[in-house]
Parts: sequence; structure tokens; C-alpha cells
Amino acid sequence: MKSILIATGIFDPDIGGPASYANTLANWLTNHGISVMVLSYSSKLFYRDNTKYSYRVLRVWGGWPIWIKHLIFGIKLLINTPKCDFVFALNIWNAGFPARIAAYIFNKKFIVKIVGDYAWEVAVGSGKTTFLLDDFEKNKKKGWIKLLYKLQAKICNSAHIIIVPSNYLARVVRGWGVAEEKIAVIANGVHFPETLISREEARKRIGISGNIILTAGRMVLWKGFRMLIKLMPNLLEQNQFLRLVIVGDGPDRPVLEKMIKNLGLQRQVILVGRQSKEILETYLAAADMFVLNTGYEGFSHQILEAMASGVPVITTTAGGNREIITHGVNGFLAEYNDEAQLLDLIGMLWDRGDLRQQIADAGRITAKQYTDEGMCEQTYEILNNLTG
Repeated sequence: MKSILIATGIFDPDIGGPASYANTLANWLTNHGISVMVLSYSSKLFYRDNTKYSYRVLRVWGGWPIWIKHLIFGIKLLINTPKCDFVFALNIWNAGFPARIAAYIFNKKFIVKIVGDYAWEVAVGSGKTTFLLDDFEKNKKKGWIKLLYKLQAKICNSAHIIIVPSNYLARVVRGWGVAEEKIAVIANGVHFPETLISREEARKRIGISGNIILTAGRMVLWKGFRMLIKLMPNLLEQNQFLRLVIVGDGPDRPVLEKMIKNLGLQRQVILVGRQSKEILETYLAAADMFVLNTGYEGFSHQILEAMASGVPVITTTAGGNREIITHGVNGFLAEYNDEAQLLDLIGMLWDRGDLRQQIADAGRITAKQYTDEGMCEQTYEILNNLTG
């Protein structure tokens, strides 16, 4: 029996894309004859229910000082890598870097999943750049950011396979000097059930009345939440019952709260924080439309989850969005932070109920193309090819 060690930064029950991806893939591989072990950082010191999984789960408490938790993670990798045929890291840094070292020491096949440019995210978060990703890739890097950029390229170049969820990210990784034959594009699956409750019932459950424009994501500058808040006074002139609901949390939240207060929009813009998948289903059921004004998106789960829930989508041309949305067919595309375009599209979609329904129906069809089964089958094929 073949065996795989999946190294990830987060895992069930913590909320996030890598956590659900690891659990989905681990279950599928286990059911198809591969022995799976998951090693993850964790938000709790102790878990008493690790035995509920059909595969082995190892955790390292994320509350330890940074050098201690990384040391423990590395030691667990060194102990368990010899027992596996493959090491699969779900990020480039806190899982990918030590996983690459362990795979090299024990001569194991190493796979890494890339969902973005870690060096760029650090540069934006630390104020080292104001560039969006495409411009960042073209410009000269300095200091710590340059080191991170080179390191992530080196890790990818040393991997046997790099899995990316979109053609856009495949182009980004190729720009790091990685050979095309090493890159596999496997879109993430979406398993977001269409809710059976009515829009009115969903609004009662979340305690928000009116016509809801929903958006979601980590509160960082490139997600464009500031612009959506800025648009609200103009949108309220068209429809005084509109409400902007933002699901998520992050470093930009204090700025958003200040904007809301300064514009006097405390009743019209609601920040509801990070929510579980189950509660997000209710917010989507309550929404009239989903708007994602993002400056970067490798592959958007939020867009596909909205589509699967039957909510019409307006988003931007950034990153991998154009691989999901065909403008005017299953959603609408605008340029990032383009105030006029966003106002026009939101206004048009609100004014035409028939168009909202048409876009929602087409979106459901699109979302059905992205299945967990397809994602796992393609990954399984890669494992077979590596040993074939």
C-alpha cells in the first residue's frame, strides 16, 4: 500500500481552505487504498477526537513561540517521513520548507501546492510594496522579500510536482523559473449545498433585513472592501434598503470600521466577522448578490460557493477569476476598484430581477463542474505517475 504525509498549516476543525482541502483529500485517498497521515499546526493545545478520522492526524500547537512550534513540526516530519512514499505540503513556508528538507533527507517524492505568492503577501502586509501581484512579479525585490521570493522558487524547483488551482497561478509559478512539465493545474472542488430555506427565513436567522449585497474574504487591502464601503452612499440613493454585509476578519478591519463610522453607515454596512461554513450558507441564502472587488485572486472559493448557492456574482478581472466567470453569462466582471463599473453593474443587476435569476442559474451550472471527486482523482493520478 502506498502512503502519503500531508503537511498543512491548518486542519479540521479550524476554518480555512487548506483545512477543508486536506480533510477532503485525505478521506478520498484513504478510501482508495492509500495510507494517509496529516501533520498540521493547530489552534488548540489538545484534541481528544483525533481518533474520529479514518487516517492518522498529528498536531502541533500554534500557540507555542514561533521557533518552538516550527522545531516540533520539523521533528515530527523527520520521525514520520521515512514511513511514507510521498510528502505533500499545502503551503510554501511553514509546512513546505520543513517538508522539503525531510523529503530530501529520506529521498521521498515531494509535492507542493501553491495558491499564491507568499513573498508578495508578506511584502504587502509589511508595507514593503503597494504593487498588486502582477506588477510585483515584474519589479525588483530587496532584502528579506527578495530572500523569500528566491526561497519559494527554490522549493518549487526542487519539487517533483507543483499543484496549482488555476492557469493564472501556473503562469505565476512558471515566472519563478519552474519548468512547465512540473506544474499540474487541478482546480479545487466545491461542495457547497444549495440552501433549502427562503431568503426571508435566512434574513431572520442572521438578523439583517433589507436587500443584501454580500462579500467575503480576509480583510486585507487587496480585497477591495474599502471601495465597496465607499460606494454605499451612492447605492443607497438608488435603493435605501440596501445593506452591505462583509464576512471575514483581518488586519484591515480597524480601517473599515473607521470608514463606516465616518460615513455614518453603521446600519447599512455590517461586519459580521469570520464565520463557519454552515453559517456562511445562511448568509448566502439571505443575499441578493455577491460582490468580490478583489485585486488578486488565485482561485476563488468564495465565488464558486456563491454560484453553487444560486447567488449572482459580480467580481473583477483579477487573477483566476476570468477562468470561472464569463462576463454576462454566469456573472459579471469589472476592473479592480473601478468605481463607475461597480456602480453600474450593481445597479443593473439590482434593477433586473430576470437577469439576476439568469446569472444565478448559469452560476449553479458552472459550480457543478468543480467537484471534490474530480480534484481527488486528478491528484491520485499524479501520485500514480510519480511511482510509475
